[in-house]
Amino acid sequence: MTSRGFTGRLAHRSARHPWRTLGAWFILLVIGLMLASGLGDTLTAEMGFTNSPESERGHDLIEERLRPQEAQREFIIVNSGTHNVDAPEFRAFVDDLMGQVLAQSEVVAGAVTYYDTNDPAMVSDDGTAMMIPVTLIGTLAEANGNFKPYLNVIESFDGTAGFEVVSGGNVSADYTITHTTEKDLMTGEMIGIPAAIVILMLVFGVMLAAGVPLVLAIVSILISLGVTAVVGQVFELSIFTMNMIFMIGLAVGIDYALFIVGRYREELGKGRSTVDAIARAGDTASKAVLFSGLTVVIALSGLLIVPSSVYQSLAAGAIIVVIVSVLATLTMLPALLRVMGSWINKGRLPFFGREKGANDTGGFWARVANVVMRRPLVSILMVGAVLLSLIGVYFTAELGQSGISSLPQKSGVYRAFSSLETDFSGGSLESPAEIVVDAADVNSPAVRAGIDHLVEILEADARFDPESVEVIAAGDLAVVSVPVLGDNQSSGALSAIERVRGEYVPAAFNGVDADIMVTGPTAFTLDFNSVVNTYTPIVFGLVLGMSFLLLMMAFRSIVVPAKAIVMNLLSVGASYGLLVSVFQHGVGNKIFGFQQVERIEAWIPLLLFSILFDLSMDYHVFLLSRIRERYDVTGDNAGSVAYGVRSTAKIITGAALIMVAVFSGFAMGELVSLQQMGFGLAVAVILDATIVRSVLVPASMKLLGDRNWYLPAWLAWLPNIQVEGAPDPEEEVEHSLVRPRVMRPELVAGD
Repeated sequence: MTSRGFTGRLAHRSARHPWRTLGAWFILLVIGLMLASGLGDTLTAEMGFTNSPESERGHDLIEERLRPQEAQREFIIVNSGTHNVDAPEFRAFVDDLMGQVLAQSEVVAGAVTYYDTNDPAMVSDDGTAMMIPVTLIGTLAEANGNFKPYLNVIESFDGTAGFEVVSGGNVSADYTITHTTEKDLMTGEMIGIPAAIVILMLVFGVMLAAGVPLVLAIVSILISLGVTAVVGQVFELSIFTMNMIFMIGLAVGIDYALFIVGRYREELGKGRSTVDAIARAGDTASKAVLFSGLTVVIALSGLLIVPSSVYQSLAAGAIIVVIVSVLATLTMLPALLRVMGSWINKGRLPFFGREKGANDTGGFWARVANVVMRRPLVSILMVGAVLLSLIGVYFTAELGQSGISSLPQKSGVYRAFSSLETDFSGGSLESPAEIVVDAADVNSPAVRAGIDHLVEILEADARFDPESVEVIAAGDLAVVSVPVLGDNQSSGALSAIERVRGEYVPAAFNGVDADIMVTGPTAFTLDFNSVVNTYTPIVFGLVLGMSFLLLMMAFRSIVVPAKAIVMNLLSVGASYGLLVSVFQHGVGNKIFGFQQVERIEAWIPLLLFSILFDLSMDYHVFLLSRIRERYDVTGDNAGSVAYGVRSTAKIITGAALIMVAVFSGFAMGELVSLQQMGFGLAVAVILDATIVRSVLVPASMKLLGDRNWYLPAWLAWLPNIQVEGAPDPEEEVEHSLVRPRVMRPELVAGD
């Protein structure tokens, strides 16, 4: 009898004690649900740093010494389109609106209108719209919590009596992001889960088997939410963490279970008992799942070193749900399969229920692989040219923060921002750029001369509006506030702040004993881009290096990991190109219902790389493990490749379709950032599961032959973790009648 490995023993033990195992997971589920109830209180829509860049240091100084409890402000814009602001109808409408707005005393501290100030800046250029500043009570979080009644008033007046009424500002933007994220999460679930059920039923051909992976994924997600809530008590987490947990949890949880259930049913088909089939699946597919989960965790761990709360929180959420999914797959799933036994094949669907054996040479992907292996070099060159052309598009990408323009166009805050941009002469709804001067005495002649010189330079730059200077009573801090014209996240605004930092400040304060910091939304984006540019090569190097080492130990080859890395980079790079084509250049964006934007969110590419690299590795490891398992028995490279492709074709195709369905569901949301993430993940999985799996893998393995498994003799000391599992004794007997089993090439590489 073949000795079992760790995953085989774990599966066997779980199957021998199914109710005990399932009871333990039920307790974990209850605890997870209890803890998850407090998750919402730990999430934020803000993105912060953990390394205190210039923009954050300046912002902290302003909060500590100048405006410790600065009130939040909103801007209500009332637009008639026909009536002038001096018309009685306009005034009566505004008076009625203000009466109800000021009645929201829990959130509104006060408001002034043009009728109170006669300030022409509060009236649009054509005189048919009015901007009304509103002061709110409390911090951003406090105002957000009490914002709904205020927003209800605005929405109740919008579209009545021929007037458009919208509100914009930091609070409305934060509120819109939070609630749109929750709505997008529901959209993703409503699309992804039903689609996954249908695909699972088609893959397995039976209804009961289709439900098992979905149950496993949902349990893993709910427990992960509870764990994340605990983590959120210690670390600040992004509002997008929940979306990440659901998206990755559904995709990975279903896929991992799909691999094992598929192998379990295959082993049952060979006549094994329930427990033996579970143990055999545990020794093979479970080992590939454990390895794939390990590589995903390692890749995502690279994001934890990036000093940004958005990367760290998204990585933490994804790591937690992957770990829980792997543990559930290795223990809960074998117990569930033991309880179901042969009932796993009940509820067979007409036309889809016939199981093909692994030795069945038919099937679409098997035929594609056979064609490709007849012309391997031509196949590689053709596919490589397509992927490289898509990668080339990425070099036209503009990275940054889309800001308000990334919100749904029908949202009030987006409409308010657009109205302010088009109808009013000055400024932006968002905070201005602020130059913080920290000195022992800001009123000293040298510092004062520097401030005056800076003001003169700023006045000569057409990108800025008139500035103001504030000096605290202690005389050790001054702040020069200067509005940035237009969208403060545009390339022009970013260039303007770069000029302030790189040219204006050094010229104005040359030789002056003062610490100068430029802060504000635009400066924040520049610092964020700098963090991304600094840490991207570090994360890439860590992920690629660790993946190479793991694959080298798993398959005892230096060729397999090198090829895997190149192929995965090709699929990830091609998905980048498609992302830029659709969202930035607008190629086919309307077909998908996506909004065209000026730039790709700066945090998206690095996050996509870390997720995609190892999600695609799932398919690669699962396919290669079957190829290697066969090769160890037969020694026939080409035959093993064909066998691996056809024996995994149905499962990998189904797993890929499920991932695409889940990611597409989240891409159908309203937030552009989530659209970009979901679309990028979906197209990369499509490329990897079709072009890479069916063309590049078989073609390259055909070209290299036995050299695929080459390991230099001086690396023979490396641990052998054998993802493919021990050979099946029945297959060894069968193929020993055909040809003798050959030794692994790495064992004779030094001869």
